[in-house]
Amino acid sequence: MFDRRALLAASPALFLPAVALAAPTDWGEKLVAAARGQIGRTVVYDPTYVRLAYPGGDVPIERGVCSDVVIRAYRTAFGLDLQEKVHRDMAANFGAYPHTWGLRGPDSNIDHRRVPNLEVFLRRKGAQLPPGTPWKAGDLITQRLLPGRYSHILIATGRRNLLGQEIIVQNNGAGARLETPQAAAELFGHYRLDPRKA
Repeated sequence: MFDRRALLAASPALFLPAVALAAPTDWGEKLVAAARGQIGRTVVYDPTYVRLAYPGGDVPIERGVCSDVVIRAYRTAFGLDLQEKVHRDMAANFGAYPHTWGLRGPDSNIDHRRVPNLEVFLRRKGAQLPPGTPWKAGDLITQRLLPGRYSHILIATGRRNLLGQEIIVQNNGAGARLETPQAAAELFGHYRLDPRKA
């Protein structure tokens, strides 16, 4: 028998309303369009430490982690370099950032690619939103994935599928994809980083 609910849950991109394909009208829609542009190009999840150029460094487009979707989207849409922004803030305020990785100073190769560092940076930029704020296109959502409470970040599209589930862009293990959030994930942070104020 045809299971409509299973099909909808598995393929949220198939059920986007036509308006979701319209040209971006504000910065959030522009960020989503830049994130969606990575789908089919970033096809591998790869957390390998890589030496990067600075500023403007990036791992090869076909690979990366969840944070690379966000970093590339801001660069593509607005020319905003989170590698440089995070590195400068960490260099000036290193004590405000997590020391989970045993670093004695900032590392421009990796710091911006670590979700806990992005969370601190976003809070310091005044981008954090109160719990329960409705998701809008371009919002950044951080989660702790189970098991293990691994840090994760995604971009909200401001759209829902026919089941009412949020549609997001993320790299959660298989490259950049249009999906729904993992049901078992713990919502950790909600941010709206207006590029004009970053």
